[in-house]
Amino acid sequence: MSIRSFPLGPIVRAVSDVAAGAACAGILLVVLIQVAGRLIGHPLPWTEEATRFLFIWMVFLGLAAGFRTAESARVVVFLVLGRRLFTHLAVPIYVVSTVAFFLLMGWTGITLVGQQIMMGEVAATLPIPMWIIGSIMPISAVIAILAVAESLRTKRDLIALPELGVPAGERVHSDVNMSAGH
Repeated sequence: MSIRSFPLGPIVRAVSDVAAGAACAGILLVVLIQVAGRLIGHPLPWTEEATRFLFIWMVFLGLAAGFRTAESARVVVFLVLGRRLFTHLAVPIYVVSTVAFFLLMGWTGITLVGQQIMMGEVAATLPIPMWIIGSIMPISAVIAILAVAESLRTKRDLIALPELGVPAGERVHSDVNMSAGH
């Protein structure tokens, strides 16, 4: 089964977008509880920590979601300077550097989670083991790598950087047509 025929989009979207949205909704709910607690004179100390943990999860899941739609920031100065040479390499450079970064992030996350389990770390105000919070690093790394594969399938023309000014009609990659309509 080729990458073009395997539909990762719905899976990656459900895991990253829905979970990031749930974390965002959780932040809103917890902050409202925090504000209400302060207004009635009984602040709840766990709300600050819960907000922070939900924010961490939201950011990492949002990072993965951004790669699914190829909307992540890229430094394209070398691609602009060496337009002819690097335009053909835009997709491989994007894929290799992104996957390498997420493999490193995943490995670092696994190491962090292992240390948190070994040390028996628990959150200060919530009865949550810290490895649950730290596990988002390797989880989002896997989701992001799947998202890169999905973006190759659905957004390859965007990854190929048509905005670099390749003359209209010139083909940059065998499956990307750089016509004037892009």
